[in-house]
Amino acid sequence: MEIKEIIIGIEVHVELKTRSKMFCGCSADHFGREPNTLTCPVCLGLPGALPIPNKKAIEWTILLGLALDGQIQKSSRFDRKNYFYPDLPKGYQISQYEKPLILGGKIILDSGKEIHIKRVHLEEDTGKLLHQVIDGEKWTLIDFNRSGVPLVEIVSEPDINSSEEAKEYLEKLHQIVRYIGISDADMEKGSMRLEPNVNLKIEDNGKIYITPITEIKNINSFRFAKKAIEYEIKRQFETFVKTKVEMIKGNKETRGWDENKQITVPQRVKEEASDYRYFPEPDIPPIFWNEEEISNFRSLISKIELPRNKKERFIKEYGLSEYQANILTAEKEKADFYEKTFSLVKERGIPPIEVANVIINKRINENLSEEELINFFVSLKKEAEVTDEELNKIIDGFILEHPEIVESFKKGKIQALGLIVGLVRKKTGVVVSLEKIASRIK
Repeated sequence: MEIKEIIIGIEVHVELKTRSKMFCGCSADHFGREPNTLTCPVCLGLPGALPIPNKKAIEWTILLGLALDGQIQKSSRFDRKNYFYPDLPKGYQISQYEKPLILGGKIILDSGKEIHIKRVHLEEDTGKLLHQVIDGEKWTLIDFNRSGVPLVEIVSEPDINSSEEAKEYLEKLHQIVRYIGISDADMEKGSMRLEPNVNLKIEDNGKIYITPITEIKNINSFRFAKKAIEYEIKRQFETFVKTKVEMIKGNKETRGWDENKQITVPQRVKEEASDYRYFPEPDIPPIFWNEEEISNFRSLISKIELPRNKKERFIKEYGLSEYQANILTAEKEKADFYEKTFSLVKERGIPPIEVANVIINKRINENLSEEELINFFVSLKKEAEVTDEELNKIIDGFILEHPEIVESFKKGKIQALGLIVGLVRKKTGVVVSLEKIASRIK
C-alpha cells in the first residue's frame, strides 16, 4: 500500500483594506478596536436594514482577479449563504456562488508549474468569537466589529501535490495581494486566512482509493500551513490503513491546526454546497460590466508591475541572479528601495549587483537618508581601493598618536575609539568598525 498522489486545493480569504465595510458605512479598520464599537443595523443584521455594496471593494476584487490572470464575468451577483453560527447575526452571509466576479486564473510556481484558480469572489466577513474566563466561568463573547468587512475568497483548483508547492503558492499569492495594495494580508491580524483541503490517492493491490477530503483551519503562517499539510497527509494514510474509509458524499471533515501540539484536531463534518441553500440576494441587483468598463480595469492592472514581471526585469535590466531577484522582489517596498538606492549611486560607479548584495546582507535599510546612502557606498568603494595592509598601518599610526584613547578603551569604553574612526575616514574615506580598531590595539 502506498500514496500515489497528494491532492491539495486551497481556499484563501483576504480582508480588503477599504475605509468602510462591504454593505454599510461603518469603518472597516477593526483590528485592536474596542469590541462592538464599529457596528450599525446593517452589520448587526437588524430587521429592515438594507445593504449597499461597497464599490471600491468590488473594483479591488476585480483587480486581484486580473492580477491572477482571471476573467471578469460580464454579469455577476450576490447570493445568500444560509447557516447558523453565533458570529453571523443575520443567519446568512452575503457571498457569491453561481456568478462570482472572476472565474479562472493561475499562479506560476518557480518550477514553471501552473496552479489554476477556480474562482475569485467577494463576500462579507463574520463577527469574531472571544473565548474568555470571567470570575472563574468560561464565556464565549461576540465582537461584531469585523462583521461586514469586505472579504475576498480565492479558491484554487486541486492542482497542488506537495506541502512545498502549497507554501510557495501561498507566498506568491500573498506577494500579489500586497503588490496591488488591496490588503496588508497580515496573518497575525487575521487579514489573510489559509484553509488547505487535503486528500490522497492510495494504491492497494493494484486498486486506487481516494480518502475523504479534510479542510484545515486555524493556520496563521505559511510555515504552519506546510506543517499542517504534512501532518494531515501522514494522518490520512494511517487512518486509511486502519479503516479503509473512502471519500463519499457527506464525509468531508473540518479539522483545526493545533499549533502547540503540531497536530490537526476534529472540529466538525464539512458541509456540502447544498447545505447552505444558496439563493440570489434579493436586496442587491445583479452587476453588469460592458466592454469599455472591462477595458478600463485591464488598463489599471497593466500599470502595476507584478512580482513575477518585476523579478524578470531585475534579472534582465540589472544583471542580478535569480536568487538575488527573488529576495529583492519578495516585497514591493524592498524592490522600490533597491531601485531608489541604485539610482542614487550608479553615477558614482557602483554596480547594481553590489547594491543588491548590500541590501540582501542587511548592511543598509530604508531608514537611511539619501545622503547617508550615498556616503555609505562612496566609503565602500574607497574601502575596496585601500588594501588591508595600508589600512592597518593608518589605524596603527593613529593608535600610537592617541594613547589616551587606548587607556579609555582598556577601561571598558569602546566608544572612545570613535575618534579614530573619524580620523581614518577623514584620511581615507573608509568607515572602519570599532571592533576592527579594537583588534589592532596590542
